[in-house]
Amino acid sequence: MSKILVVGSLNLDYVIEVENMPKAGETIFGKSLKKVPGGKGANQAYAIGKLGGDVAMIGAVGDDDAGQILLNNLKSVNVDIRGIEIIKDNVTGQAYIYVDANGQNCITVISGANAVVDRDMIDRNMELIDDAEYIVMQLEVPVDTVKYVKDIAVSKGKKVIIDPAPAIKNPDVNLWKGCHIIKPNELELATLIGKELSNIEEYKEAATELHKTDVDYVISTLGGDGAIMHDGENLKIFDCKKTKVVDTTAAGDTFTAGLVIALNEGKSIEEAIDFGQSAAAIAVSKKGAQTSIPSRDEVKNI
Repeated sequence: MSKILVVGSLNLDYVIEVENMPKAGETIFGKSLKKVPGGKGANQAYAIGKLGGDVAMIGAVGDDDAGQILLNNLKSVNVDIRGIEIIKDNVTGQAYIYVDANGQNCITVISGANAVVDRDMIDRNMELIDDAEYIVMQLEVPVDTVKYVKDIAVSKGKKVIIDPAPAIKNPDVNLWKGCHIIKPNELELATLIGKELSNIEEYKEAATELHKTDVDYVISTLGGDGAIMHDGENLKIFDCKKTKVVDTTAAGDTFTAGLVIALNEGKSIEEAIDFGQSAAAIAVSKKGAQTSIPSRDEVKNI
């Protein structure tokens, strides 16, 4: 099985449980505070490793305790961390996550060392790109770096998957050109095309529009409404895996991890989406980011 490379962010998450999300100007009491390894890049690398994939990561942490926590956590599931650099005089990325009684969340991210993941860092770790079949990225590191990696990877015949989170308004369409998969959730899909979306027909139209940016597949996760996939000719809906929702943190990252592992194992796109949905269904039934990510055996038994 070929190696998967994740290029992206590493954060230490401060997860705050609340009954309801605070409104503007409102002070509320939190129910608990936990420090949990996170960051979309690290979540995806950790999930790929825990689900049995052969994965390496390029990214950056600060020279602090938080960085060591994140590196040790990735090593615990056999992620190759040679490409994660420790940046002196900088802090590890941080995310402050509010999770309400319904399991919904809102997140504020402080980039820290993630902001210095640049072209030079990519060049120093080019062998990891050469060794990979699939390259997975998000948008919590500089967009210029994401495009740089994408262009190099596509030129080398690699398959690039971009999870466009946090989504950016009016993105340069060249960011997606040549990608194998773009994988937004429903809110990110709306932001990327600059329209408000509220029902399945509008999601279908948006996926069709996004596919015109010269990608192989648009796969959009829709929370409780499942997922849709557009391959340029056909659009298919995948029903949601039913489960009790406790915390949606890292659900999308777990889906992406399951998706790329299945594809890397030679599964069809439909089989890969199904596997990703199964993994994500387990993740939302648990609290936390990387703490919620299931093992391969758990997904087999769902």
